[in-house]
Amino acid sequence: MIRGWAALATVAVTFPALDLVQRVAIAPWSRRRGYPDQEVLTRWKGTLADLSLGVVRGIGGATIRDLPRIPGHAGTLIVMNHQSLLDIPLLVKSVTHGYPRFVTRRRYAKGIPLISHLLRLYGHPLVDPGRGTAEQLTELAETARTSEQPIAIFPEGTRTRDGRIGRFQRAGLRAMLGARDWDVYVLVGDGMWQCARIDDF
Repeated sequence: MIRGWAALATVAVTFPALDLVQRVAIAPWSRRRGYPDQEVLTRWKGTLADLSLGVVRGIGGATIRDLPRIPGHAGTLIVMNHQSLLDIPLLVKSVTHGYPRFVTRRRYAKGIPLISHLLRLYGHPLVDPGRGTAEQLTELAETARTSEQPIAIFPEGTRTRDGRIGRFQRAGLRAMLGARDWDVYVLVGDGMWQCARIDDF
């Protein structure tokens, strides 16, 4: 329990500092040529994932086995279950080149140090779950069709409480599948549902 809280305290201190670095240095540097520098964005996202996993491994004492290798090219769709706060850095580190853009809740794009700005900086598709409007699905399909980076979606829509894979929210997944030809990878995380919420750490 102490190690878990120590890991959370470390994240609570570092995320605001990394948010400042991202806004002041990484974002301007990535656009210095007038367009997004994918190499800079790839390295930064990988660094953030390494730091997050390093904290839960080194301070929290978590064991994370070898990760799968998913090609990081356009036309790659990753379908992943959702168990914990660690799913995102594990997803990022599973992609061999580039970085994945993942479908996430629109409300996360405001008010969360580091994360909110990161979602906007990388152009992650933002949705309002439960509002499967035609306009929202059209936007999601267009993002999927034109993305030069892999796209990831958590079709359950939220983390499960017992680790079992929940019922899929199919509208978004269908919209994306119909947008282009895909190489589809199914990424299954297990053993992390017991730290689904901050309190669980």
